[in-house]
Amino acid sequence: MPLSAVDAISPAFEHARQQLVRPFRASQWAKLGLVGLLAGEMGSGGGGCNPSSFQMPTRPHNSQHLFAALPTANPMLYASLIAVLVIAGFMLLVLFLYVNSVMRFVLFDSVVAKECRIWHSWSRRQGPGRRFFIWQIVLAVASIVGLTILVGIPAGFAFLVGWLRNPKEHMIPLILGGMALFFVLLLFVVVQLLVHVMTKDFVVPQMALEEIGAIEGWRRLWPRIKSELGGYAAYIGMKIVMAIGAAILLGVVSAIVILLFLIPIGGLSAVAVIGGMAAGLTWNLYTITLAVVAGTIAIFTLLYVISLISVPAVVFFPAYSIYFFASRYPALDALLHPAPPPPMPPPPPADPPPLLPTPEPIG
Repeated sequence: MPLSAVDAISPAFEHARQQLVRPFRASQWAKLGLVGLLAGEMGSGGGGCNPSSFQMPTRPHNSQHLFAALPTANPMLYASLIAVLVIAGFMLLVLFLYVNSVMRFVLFDSVVAKECRIWHSWSRRQGPGRRFFIWQIVLAVASIVGLTILVGIPAGFAFLVGWLRNPKEHMIPLILGGMALFFVLLLFVVVQLLVHVMTKDFVVPQMALEEIGAIEGWRRLWPRIKSELGGYAAYIGMKIVMAIGAAILLGVVSAIVILLFLIPIGGLSAVAVIGGMAAGLTWNLYTITLAVVAGTIAIFTLLYVISLISVPAVVFFPAYSIYFFASRYPALDALLHPAPPPPMPPPPPADPPPLLPTPEPIG
C-alpha cells in the first residue's frame, strides 16, 4: 500500500538518523555538505556590506582616496574588465548548472546507499546528469520566455492604448491590471516551483534507474499524479510545512554562524585594505580581480559552512521523497528494499563409507 505524506516522515527520519549518526563519520558529513551545496538542496542566505571609502596617506595640500584613480583610468580598461566579468560569470553559471545537474544524482545515490562516494557516483552519473542539465536549461529558457510574454503583452497593450503616456488619467485600469498581472505572475512562479520540485523528487529517480530523459520521466509520472492527486498534493503541503520549520531552525543557527564567520573575515579585509593603502595600491584591473576572487572564495566558504549545518535537512528531504515515491514506483522500492539473497542449497549428502571386503572362509 502506498505510504501517505505523513507515513513517509518516520522512515525518512530513521533513514537520516542511521546515515548520519549511526555511526557518526565526519568525512561523510563533510562530503554530504559539499554534495548538498552543489546539488542546491540546502537553503542559503546572502549578505552584503556597504562600500566605504578610506583616506590614503596625505601629502601637503593634496588628499588621495582609494578610488581616486578610477575616474582618471583608461575607460577601455573598465570596459574590458566588465566584459571579462560578464563572460566569466556566464561561464561559471553554466558550469555550476552542469555540476548541479550531476550532483543531484550523486545525492540520490548517497541517500539510497547511505554512503556518500562522490567520485564513484560522479563517474557513473554523467549520462543522466547531462540529460538533466539540458532539461534545466530548457526550463530556464521557458521561464524567461514566459515571463517576457506575461509582462510584455500587458505592458505593450497599456502603451498602445495610452495608459502609460497619461497614467494619472487611467489609474483605475492600471491598478486593476497591475493586480491581475501580479496574481498571474504569482501563479506562473508557483507552477515553475512545483515543476522544479516534482522533477527533482520524482523524475530524477526514474532518470537514474531507467536511463530516460526528463520529458519521458514526466510522461510516466503524470498518470500517477492524476490517479492520486490528493496524495501528491498532501506531499507538497507536508513538504512546505516541514521546509518552513527546518528553515526557521537552521536559519537561527546559520545566523549565529554567519556572525561568527564575518568577524574574522571583516578583520582580515580591513587589514588587507589598510595594508594596500599603506603600500600605495589603487583600484586597477589586478586589484579588482584579486578582490573579486577573494570575495568569491569567502562566499563559497561561508555557504559550505552553512551547508554543513544543513546536512540533516540535506539527507532528510531527499529520503522523504524517496520513501514516499518508492511505495508507488516498484523499481525504486526494489532498490531501497533489496530482496534477501536466496537461501543456500543444502549440502549434498555425504557418500557412504566403502564396504569392507567379505572375509574368505577358513578351511
